[in-house]
Amino acid sequence: MNDTQPAAPLAWTAEEVRQDSSWIQRLSETEVDGFRSALRHAAALGKPLLSMTQADFPLPAASREALDRAIATTQGRWGMCLLKGFPVDEWSEDETRTAYWGMSLHMGVGRTQNRASQVMNDVRDEGGDYKVKGGRGYNTSAGLDFHQDSCDVVGLLCRRTAKSGGTSKVISSIRLRDEVQRLRPDLIPVLQQPFFHSYQGTQDPSQPPFYRCPIFGSDPLHFAARTNRKNTDAAQRDFPEVPRLTPQQVEALDLLDALMPSPLLCYSMTLERGDMQLLNNYVTLHSRTPFEDFEAPDDKRHLLRLWLAIPSSQPLPAAFEEYYGDVRAGAVRGGVRGSAITSEFLAYEQRQAQALNMRLEPWRAKRLAADALA
Repeated sequence: MNDTQPAAPLAWTAEEVRQDSSWIQRLSETEVDGFRSALRHAAALGKPLLSMTQADFPLPAASREALDRAIATTQGRWGMCLLKGFPVDEWSEDETRTAYWGMSLHMGVGRTQNRASQVMNDVRDEGGDYKVKGGRGYNTSAGLDFHQDSCDVVGLLCRRTAKSGGTSKVISSIRLRDEVQRLRPDLIPVLQQPFFHSYQGTQDPSQPPFYRCPIFGSDPLHFAARTNRKNTDAAQRDFPEVPRLTPQQVEALDLLDALMPSPLLCYSMTLERGDMQLLNNYVTLHSRTPFEDFEAPDDKRHLLRLWLAIPSSQPLPAAFEEYYGDVRAGAVRGGVRGSAITSEFLAYEQRQAQALNMRLEPWRAKRLAADALA
């Protein structure tokens, strides 16, 4: 990592990203060989993913440091990193999955991502519908609204690309805030107020189907944003008990919708085979263009997605606690609980948190203790 890199993310425009490629890193052959050897070791063991430890995916120092640099880059100037050169063409789908999970054991604690409480999602068109009630974008070919994922860092490992389309779009949510401040400073306090959002059916059975969270945090030292217009509109549509959006709130959301895809803010990148894109979800927002796929099943667009809580994460505003569960820096937080969290996952989570010296969300520690006594 560049020693002059700021310790905290900064606002950026699309043109500034185009002029500075320090956020793009390419693996050396020595680093790639380290991932190959770790995969051979893990494959020979044949353990289920949630049973694996760092020792089961033993990375040489050079390969481990490549992952460390990439995660550190997501917490610095740009809030994102593109790590290129993973040998996915040499690996089967199952091997790629094992390798990616093995890498995650050296980066953070995996979070559950959907109503089935899965820890790794296949981002590919499986015939889903993005805009219907409860729809999610990762299993469709649709273009996506700008949003962030429910974790410190989202990672996408590209295994196969589309025939056309599927371009990744990223903006700085800090610069988005700055543009609102420049154009409509009266809307900043509005965006710092609580908004109600639908879980889209991904909540734990004990949770309500919606949650409160502001769009922009108000901490002057650690900026954080969370927005997904689709989920905000769904809360209005599906839950009459949710307070109605005020005219100012609608105006603020409309302004964000106009600004996010603008050429000033929106940077587009095409993910290639073997690319790993890592995004800091508190300071970036992302979307995707629609795509057309190939006909042959193994040629179809396919990315593997991980949601990670990481040891170097920033603190979050107190108003984010209802959704993230824990706002302390370096805490195991985020994810959507779903309805199928298992004792195996909770044991993995505690073991991995201890390995990375991370704080565990209080509700999860209590759940694990209760399971142990049952």
